[in-house]
Amino acid sequence: MIDIKRLRQDPDATRAALARRMDPSAIATLDRILALDHARRELLLASETLKAKRNAETEQVAQLKRERKPADELLAALKLSSDEIKLIDARLKTVDDSLEPELLTVPNILLADVPDGDATKNRVTRTWGDIPKFDFTPKPHWDLGTALGILDLENGAKVAGSGFPILRGMGAKLVRALANFMLDLHTKEHGYEEVAPPYLVNKASMQGTGQLPKFGDELYTVGADGLYLIPTSEVPLTNIYRDTILDASVLPVAVCAWTPCFRREAGAAGKDTRGLIRVHQFDKVELVRLCRPEDTEAQHELIVRQAETVLERLELPYRRVALAAGDTGFHSARTWDLEVWAAGVGTWLEVSSASTFTDFQARRASIRFRPSAGAKPEFVHTLNASGLAFPRTIIALLENNQAADGSVRIPGALAPYLGTDRLVARA
Repeated sequence: MIDIKRLRQDPDATRAALARRMDPSAIATLDRILALDHARRELLLASETLKAKRNAETEQVAQLKRERKPADELLAALKLSSDEIKLIDARLKTVDDSLEPELLTVPNILLADVPDGDATKNRVTRTWGDIPKFDFTPKPHWDLGTALGILDLENGAKVAGSGFPILRGMGAKLVRALANFMLDLHTKEHGYEEVAPPYLVNKASMQGTGQLPKFGDELYTVGADGLYLIPTSEVPLTNIYRDTILDASVLPVAVCAWTPCFRREAGAAGKDTRGLIRVHQFDKVELVRLCRPEDTEAQHELIVRQAETVLERLELPYRRVALAAGDTGFHSARTWDLEVWAAGVGTWLEVSSASTFTDFQARRASIRFRPSAGAKPEFVHTLNASGLAFPRTIIALLENNQAADGSVRIPGALAPYLGTDRLVARA
């Protein structure tokens, strides 16, 4: 969540910063927060003043009793003070109960270098690789995958519904190969600790990383247990450190995980639903880093380069896109998307988002570090990146490496994990 002290000290600057997101509701929420914060501080001052007065009167009563003098008037005043304090504290609790939910709905403050505007102002800042050329019309992955016998969309829809694809045979092995390849790269070369986290998390975890309350409609829930299926392993990985004060010596923290991800995509019905482009369940290797605030810039560049390395090793042409203010996610301070070229569908597809959240998640989840022995704890900065999401990686691998006979070349870095350098259509 945002720092309420910053809002209190310079509300106009905070309004201006949030206005870049092009979300009028955020500004209205700020005004409500300021009113609640003002009421809270007035009630807190009144309560503390009365409690100080009550303490003084209590001491006077004790003194009168020691001197065997009557204290009836003071005792009556004490009762009135106590009753008034109870009323003020009850009002204070009501204000506090209203203030926190409002704070949880305010998006992060964007960094200054995030481009202004909506998604049309997203800016390509880096490209890598050559878009493949064919002497035949390249097929989309759903045709390739079906012919290869690795993609079974029909039975996936029968078993669970649209958006739940089945990968079979070499398709299932391809998922394992990608996972092992990415995990080996990130753990052996990039220094990450691999984690096998829960796939279900509680409300506090979802709230800590910013999925709740904003994206409640997008989540799959297990209502009887108050649990949620993870939309990304960012949630359990980050929340390992919730309510923790870290020693500065362990920073930066670098953890990764391979998990399924579950997303209802409630607002995306009918959009890019064919094949693997937009699905409700998919595998992903996620990278999460925690660092000192002064290291955020370097850590953001580092984590996106680590995701880019996966694409480069897989020989997949990609571009880095700086998201504009109106297209940047609720909890992000800056996001760079990596988009991979997919020859069969003839478009760029987002395959990774690399974001810095500054102290936004750390405030929600109370993740702090102690800069030095005896120093006051400070909030860490959190970052994450997909390293990578599998469905669109598979799309690009199939579509960019297809041959006229329907076979698909497997890049050299992945071939040892898959046990072959070519997928061949079924006879």
